[in-house]
Amino acid sequence: MSAPGLPQRPGPSGRVRLVVSDIDGTLVTPDKRLTHPVLEAARALRAAGITLCLVSSRAPRGMEMFLGPLGIDTPYAGLNGGLVARPDGTILSRLSLAPATTREAVGALHQDEVSAWLFIGRDWLITDPHGPYVARERETVQTEPVVVPDFTGHYHDVGKIMGASADYPRLAEAEARLATLLAGHASVHRSSDYYLDITHPQANKGYAAMELARLMEVDISEVACIGDMNNDVPMLDEAGVAIAMGNAPDAVKTHAHFVTGANTQSGWAQAMHDYVLPRA
Repeated sequence: MSAPGLPQRPGPSGRVRLVVSDIDGTLVTPDKRLTHPVLEAARALRAAGITLCLVSSRAPRGMEMFLGPLGIDTPYAGLNGGLVARPDGTILSRLSLAPATTREAVGALHQDEVSAWLFIGRDWLITDPHGPYVARERETVQTEPVVVPDFTGHYHDVGKIMGASADYPRLAEAEARLATLLAGHASVHRSSDYYLDITHPQANKGYAAMELARLMEVDISEVACIGDMNNDVPMLDEAGVAIAMGNAPDAVKTHAHFVTGANTQSGWAQAMHDYVLPRA
């Protein structure tokens, strides 16, 4: 199924050598599982000589659990592209927010009554272990947070700030306000209805896709990108083949060449068979 393209957007590439895939809302089900069709499609990519790399708003530790089952031995990009690492955890590159920007962003989130988390290297820092979505995130990424009394002294080398709130409209308003407040100093995008990601201005998934393509020695025109949320738009705009999930908002689908099924229906596997493998 094709999606309406943006004005003057070139059509999809005729060849794919690399797939750069989002994880949550895309590769895995809502309960964070890899389905049999997804695992089978990943094997089909390997057999066809197509490389698979992962990109996510997650911290690296929260991505590692998927590498083995998917047979991935390639670099991956966490923190929305703010940190690129090898499967053994070796950091290849990182983009960190300026300390003044981190301080301003945290203050703005607190003013909006949105919980703030900091990600520094492989560590996840929080101030309230009982805050919204902390338990959910701990289970999802299988990582224990570092609890600190406050963020004073922790504003350096921050790869990502995450705002968490169960008030979806409030978080959407915070996204718009912080995007204006931090313009030129940070990239601000929601990765879900309840998470807001703030990263280095160059640390977005478009940068991540370009960096992973460079490491794999593949031209970006031969890269297929697949995702479902606002923070996936920068990589969809760079991709030779851009695929949106069926569960993606309509605004995200307008940036895709194709729309596949939802992540509740193994839409990722469908996309690989329909739009990627025929371009091997």
